[in-house]
Amino acid sequence: MDYIRYAVDEFLKLVAIPSPSGMTRRAAEYTKAAFEALGCPAELTRKGCVLAELGGEGEAVVLCSHLDTLGAVVAEIKPNGRLRLSRIGGLNANNVEAENCIVVTRSGKTVGGACQLADASIHVNLKYGDTQRTFDTVEVLLDELVRSREDVEKLGVSVGDFVCFDPRAVYTESGFLKSRFIDDKLSVALLLAFAKYLKDTGAKLRTKVYAYVTVYEEIGHGATASVPGDAAEMLVVDMGCVGEGLTCRETQVSICAKDSSGPSDYDMTNALIACAKKAGVDYAVDVYPSYGSDADAALRAGYDLRHCAIGQGVYASHGYERTHRDGIAATFELIKAYLLETAEK
Repeated sequence: MDYIRYAVDEFLKLVAIPSPSGMTRRAAEYTKAAFEALGCPAELTRKGCVLAELGGEGEAVVLCSHLDTLGAVVAEIKPNGRLRLSRIGGLNANNVEAENCIVVTRSGKTVGGACQLADASIHVNLKYGDTQRTFDTVEVLLDELVRSREDVEKLGVSVGDFVCFDPRAVYTESGFLKSRFIDDKLSVALLLAFAKYLKDTGAKLRTKVYAYVTVYEEIGHGATASVPGDAAEMLVVDMGCVGEGLTCRETQVSICAKDSSGPSDYDMTNALIACAKKAGVDYAVDVYPSYGSDADAALRAGYDLRHCAIGQGVYASHGYERTHRDGIAATFELIKAYLLETAEK
């Protein structure tokens, strides 16, 4: 069984389900059903997170990833029928200019559109190149014949409706996965792949393990509730940062020694490094200058947990992201090395 291909296929299914923070129910229900199909008891929390039991005994490790993505809501219907947006999470206006999107109305109807700079014709707007891209200077043009606020309202579009951007997911023959929202739907797919591996092989966990898939990570409070009471550790599987000043590549798994909140647990970080070395996993250890994870949210909420974050190297984070099959495989192998019975801490 090619578990990396399985993870990529699950990612492609997940990324096709729009789920910006606050509109995650359908993606969560899909994920819950996927864990249950693999024999893992799963539930939806009141917040809409997915908590699944992977098995094992003893003090629990919580494998934590998140389903929610960046996005936007309609902040204003302009008099000319175009839409001003309010971003969800760390969405950058530069990264959604000239992107296709859908507006999801409160009735569930979807209306297509495209995000453009206001006055986007280069042959007309002589200040096109000088305009700073912000959510006051870009707007959504609906794919409907609308000329006024009233025209838009007749479509059922209103302030507060969610705006979801086309992920443009591509998996190349050379092993690159390019898409929006690799952060963090790919890691959710990896948790499913790990659950499938356990089911297929009968491999034994060295301790009890939960999979916890949160739905408000991008706005900071994903794992602030519903962490199981027997949890001793939280291993966040998110993304590894790739960029100047860091050592991780897209073909590696990154182990986060410190993020913007502070250092990861010393002993847990050491154990992950030791497991990577013993298993021959291609890894990097890095300090992320502008990054927070569900572990930070859980600790701020008062949970008493050891913690660390790992993930496949991802370039162009929060934009049109890219990783590689080798980095996905390295992350999968590190999860196995750390959690299976043969692992030595």
